Amino acid sequence: MKIPLLAFNDKGIYCQQADVYLDPWRPVKNAIITHGHSDHARWGHQNYITHHTNVPVIKHRLGEINVTGKEWGETFVINNVKFSLHPAGHIIGSSQIRVEHKGEVWVFTGDYKTEDDGIAVPYEVVKCHTFITECTFGLPAFNWTPQVEVITEINNWWAENKAEGKTSVLFGYSLGKAQRLLKYLDTDIGKIYTHGAIENMTNVLRPMVDFPPTTLITRETKKEDFAGNIVLAPPSAHGSVWIRKMTPFVTGSASGWMAFRGARRRRAIDKGFVLSDHCDWFSLLDSIKATGAEKIICTHGYTDIFSKYLRELGYDARTEKTQYEGESEETEKDVETEKEL
Repeated sequence: MKIPLLAFNDKGIYCQQADVYLDPWRPVKNAIITHGHSDHARWGHQNYITHHTNVPVIKHRLGEINVTGKEWGETFVINNVKFSLHPAGHIIGSSQIRVEHKGEVWVFTGDYKTEDDGIAVPYEVVKCHTFITECTFGLPAFNWTPQVEVITEINNWWAENKAEGKTSVLFGYSLGKAQRLLKYLDTDIGKIYTHGAIENMTNVLRPMVDFPPTTLITRETKKEDFAGNIVLAPPSAHGSVWIRKMTPFVTGSASGWMAFRGARRRRAIDKGFVLSDHCDWFSLLDSIKATGAEKIICTHGYTDIFSKYLRELGYDARTEKTQYEGESEETEKDVETEKEL
């Protein structure tokens, strides 16, 4: 029986021919990492390979590790298996991993989005025979509004809150979403304050992106400093003691899940902005078609529904269980301890 080029086991996605894992969730010898989110880049591997712009990100998160950075499209060969990294458009430094052996090509997307956010290198179509795709938002109900419209909505919300003398507290994951929001906040409205987790992560990325100035919130920050301004914070800061000094405040959350009104109610958020770093239903389908792949493996998200639909379209589609969590994973795990603020 032919050994598949990539196989799923209890440690991750394994290439036996090269003895390499892609985004493994248990410690392994050799790991190729798509991006810096905590469900894809984990501590404990002996050797890491990733895109060079992701190197400072995973070093910030994982500490001293043995990591090698690669360029986009740079081919590196391990035991006659060819690997290369290609832009995934998910967050800064996020990659798809192309794997080729004896004329067979597989692509593992990690997490990806096809809308150009002006920060991450835009998603690149990579032709292949087998395509391993996330489907975090793999339901027809998910159909994203263009980024420019959502950002305008956010800035208008901030201006309205300022007119009422209230602080705007906007929640977004500390790596990726927070920087996407920060890049387009209108500093003519007011000042941007940041939670420590977001400030520290943004400082790692400032050499790569021109972000507006921010002010770190510390114990010395006075309550009156916040009025009319905006605070960027990770989702887990909601309801914490830390947020009370910003009263009176209005909360907003930027997430693909805000497309569901119930999600906003459950999280006790005043305003939801539908802004995701993942593909919507239509982008997933368009991406898959563009690869030319006949075999599709769905890893995380609405896997059963999405793979069933793909089979109805004529694809050889199946699901595989992983420990990737899509947009739900970055709530608690991305937040640094409150004592560091």
